Amino acid sequence: MRYLTILFAATAALCQQPGPQLTPSDKIKQGHSRHGDAFDTGPRERPWVMPGIGMAHFPITHTNPEVQKWFDQGNTLLHSFWDYEAERAFRWCLKLEPENAMAWWGLARATSEERSEQFIREALKRKDKVTERERLYIEALAARIVRDPLRDRGDDYQVKDREYKKALETICVKYPDDMEARALLALANIGDDRYGTEQIIREILARQPDHPGAHHYRIHNWNYHEPEQALESCRRYGAIAQGIGHALHMPGHVYATVGMWHEAGISMDSATRVEKQYMRDRLTFPFNNWNYGHNRNYLSYIQEQLGMADAAIFGARQLIDAPIDPKFNGDNGYSSHSQGITAMLRALVKFERWSQLLDTRTIPWRDIFLDKMNRAYVEARAHFSLGNLDKAVKSMRAHEDLKKDLEKNKQFTTGYEIQATELKARLALYQGDTLQGLALLSEAALKHFDRQKGDNDPPNYPEVLYNALGREYLKAKSPALATASFEKALQLTRNDCFALAGLVEAYAAQGDPQKAQDVMARLRFVTSNADQGLPFLERVKATGIQAEAKDNSPAPQRSYKSSSLDRFGPAVWEPYDAPKLDVVDSEGKPVSLDQYRGKNVILVFYLGKECPHCLTQLRDISKKKEDWERLDTVVLAVSSNSPEANAESMKTIAAPYASILSDRNFENARRFHSYDDFEEMEIHSTILIDKKGRVHWARSGGEPFSDMSFLVKQIERMNQAVQ
Repeated sequence: MRYLTILFAATAALCQQPGPQLTPSDKIKQGHSRHGDAFDTGPRERPWVMPGIGMAHFPITHTNPEVQKWFDQGNTLLHSFWDYEAERAFRWCLKLEPENAMAWWGLARATSEERSEQFIREALKRKDKVTERERLYIEALAARIVRDPLRDRGDDYQVKDREYKKALETICVKYPDDMEARALLALANIGDDRYGTEQIIREILARQPDHPGAHHYRIHNWNYHEPEQALESCRRYGAIAQGIGHALHMPGHVYATVGMWHEAGISMDSATRVEKQYMRDRLTFPFNNWNYGHNRNYLSYIQEQLGMADAAIFGARQLIDAPIDPKFNGDNGYSSHSQGITAMLRALVKFERWSQLLDTRTIPWRDIFLDKMNRAYVEARAHFSLGNLDKAVKSMRAHEDLKKDLEKNKQFTTGYEIQATELKARLALYQGDTLQGLALLSEAALKHFDRQKGDNDPPNYPEVLYNALGREYLKAKSPALATASFEKALQLTRNDCFALAGLVEAYAAQGDPQKAQDVMARLRFVTSNADQGLPFLERVKATGIQAEAKDNSPAPQRSYKSSSLDRFGPAVWEPYDAPKLDVVDSEGKPVSLDQYRGKNVILVFYLGKECPHCLTQLRDISKKKEDWERLDTVVLAVSSNSPEANAESMKTIAAPYASILSDRNFENARRFHSYDDFEEMEIHSTILIDKKGRVHWARSGGEPFSDMSFLVKQIERMNQAVQ
């Protein structure tokens, strides 16, 4: 351990050196943008030509032809909602032409809130340098974004949105050949005027049949009403923009809504693979990708509908085990981690994996209201199903005790009340009070139906309660009522395999083999890729009903399991191999990551001894010396300081300190995404590398990472993952 003692002594010595007094310009040297705080967020590396995104040309005023190229890429990406990569393209336009008004306009579209307003104000300053058409675009977006303190008329979003649409309509009238104004107007009108929006989209596609935005917006326009109207665009959009995860994802929404579960699986699986390939290529993580958690959760839901239990559970595990991040992947309900827990609960309940659900290693329950509520609910469900009445009642009481906290957690009130009613129903049924139990379960099923209808996202509630009610009616020897319940479930979810399975049983119990066979044919098609031995399918098999598989979907489908999707990317997300580290210590001796195989590495790119924030970070890291020793972890601190400068910093200690390292010409900073290509300067990065040399987590930006407790917890997770 003498090496670690020397390492932390050196860090302390470096951190104790007095830092210089800062001037405003010094912030640039500390990784902050010279253009202001709005540029401290977002991508910091130059763009590259992205294949498979489609094309939406938007002519703008420019002097450098390369600006038009990158502007078109940014505009095309915005049509697929890939704001982060669009921002990268628009930033490069500004790198090439800092006074380009439309580049600022593009940045305003690609960002939100205060950043968006700052960017559109910059575009307004330069609107006299562009054509009338471009000026109208700038003024239209400003009408939607800019807050004017001189106008005290209580403008809300709806008012500003109407002004924005009116301005776009003006562009459409003045410039009848401009399809981009029509695309933005279609986007702004989605869901409000479906028929009118469809007419705009048809006008665009008559001129530009492969316009990615037109197909994308048609899918959103019809997603919740008459989704069959979007099926052709579902087919085209994924082919036009197959390099964008969202372009493959959105067709899956429509396919799921119309009950085309095999096509939905192909769509969502392809989307997750494209996103994993992007993460692998760009050295990023699930929490850096805005749609990945939702996408993977949706794929698990689709796999549940196909009876692919193991695949659904594996996908949920991938989300749960993905790197945590305190800002981007924490306890928020839409984080990848939270969606993983939701997907796991849903799959385990649907497939009756009660023992697995009760295993404390399965779900990393958190100390938040949502997890406490769901844990008490699903554990009560598990105990009822396993015949453990006392434990079930104990879990119900834990659930009841949470009612006092609902006032502070109002967003969960409806879900809590449905759970509470359902649990009372199951207790009554368990105790033999069938009428009371069925009445309560009917009440819970109706509330759940009303909550979920009209929403085609993956449900948060573990199962459709009309399916649960149908099963209880079958147990009560009331197959006609069971039939009504399962049919109600199919109104909520078309071709729901659990409802179809229940219907086969119900019709068989009523002595109607023809109807049972018709439903069995549908079930056979939906579950043609299902796992063997699933309880709900075994119960169907016991009826003796036979039928050939037959699809009743509105369009032909391929088999999900038989479709080769490897061309889109890998099936599994894994930590990526760390880039090459080629630095030198204070004596000029080479240092690489290979020297630390078998150890975890905290790799810090800092801005040298001139940066007081960096020195504070190194001091905070040194305070965790005992934790790093316990976790087999070393710290490598890299800057552009020369070996001689580092040696000078180390004169206060008796031995050289190999972990204060020099990066010549920022070569390593570039490889580890710790360099701003737009402003040609180094930035802060903290990177966690496991004992196999794989990167598990990283954070880069204008500020050094300071949450040392988080780093400790993440390295503990890393150690568990490599065991």
